Amino acid sequence: MSYADQLFVNMCRDILEHGTSTEGEKVRPRWEDGSFAYTMKKFGVVNRYDLREEFPAITLRKTALKSCFDEILWIWQKKSNNIKDLSSHIWDSWADETGSIGRSYGYQMGYKSPYRDVDPETAMKIFRMDEIPLISFPNLHDPAQAVNVEKYKKYHVVRTTSPDTWWMDQIDRVLYDLHVNPYSRRILTSIYVHSDLYAMHLYPCAYSMTFNVTKEPGCEKLILNGILNQRSNDLLAAGNWNVSQYALLLMMTAQSCGMIAGELLHVIADAHIYDRHIPIVKELIQREQYPAPKVWLDPDVKHFYDFTTDHLHVENYVTGPQVKNIPIAV
Repeated sequence: MSYADQLFVNMCRDILEHGTSTEGEKVRPRWEDGSFAYTMKKFGVVNRYDLREEFPAITLRKTALKSCFDEILWIWQKKSNNIKDLSSHIWDSWADETGSIGRSYGYQMGYKSPYRDVDPETAMKIFRMDEIPLISFPNLHDPAQAVNVEKYKKYHVVRTTSPDTWWMDQIDRVLYDLHVNPYSRRILTSIYVHSDLYAMHLYPCAYSMTFNVTKEPGCEKLILNGILNQRSNDLLAAGNWNVSQYALLLMMTAQSCGMIAGELLHVIADAHIYDRHIPIVKELIQREQYPAPKVWLDPDVKHFYDFTTDHLHVENYVTGPQVKNIPIAV
């Protein structure tokens, strides 16, 4: 049986048997008919997965791993906040008429910030840049320079007229540090930006990823571990989806940095099962479990920005029947 199945079943049983209900409380989500969507919840759930042992996909039902990977590439590689750049329709309910989900997820990932400890020659080598463009103003986020911000978005690193100031987004900063200073304890991303919450159509659920590198005896390569922090997790709709997504992110990041993907720690502040999901979850956790699938990325891809969904390979993924038409609270 899959280890991810065991964790999922135990987590759901614990919530159903020992969790607390939000029924009667003031809650934001509503069902399609307008009624409030209550949950059974548990605070502070922590799960640990070792990607060297097996890939953490549940087998109770199928997790659409290609779609998981596509969404991670949408956020972390394309740095997009527009559903027109996404193959699935999971974000449709939160998009406006232009397809935007506001200043959320990919928008925050692509937002550049200033640094003073960047070696330009090393950065150019890591990101395969022929040059680092010079911006003729010191503040990249001056509202009057919106056109220039878009113009320089395609560059991984830019510099300004301010001495020794280099601008990178947080993903490129992670990749730079993993190459240059892998033992740093400061390698992380965070997209829960309070000054932009008003312009987000949905506050980020999975909001922070911390990377940590270890060197283990007898292992030629460094081990890349990660901690995914999540403020809220709908266990039926997105529980294993998020786990699989960030496992794939850890794998592609490790591969692009010449490392091995190690442990993924998933920290959930509010793990919950919606009231209308309870009968579905009770049936789901009684199902037969199967061995974890073999999941791997094309080893010939060495650069973070070269990965596509075609480079994801899934073998021997045997699962129970799919759960269809899950009601989603918005």
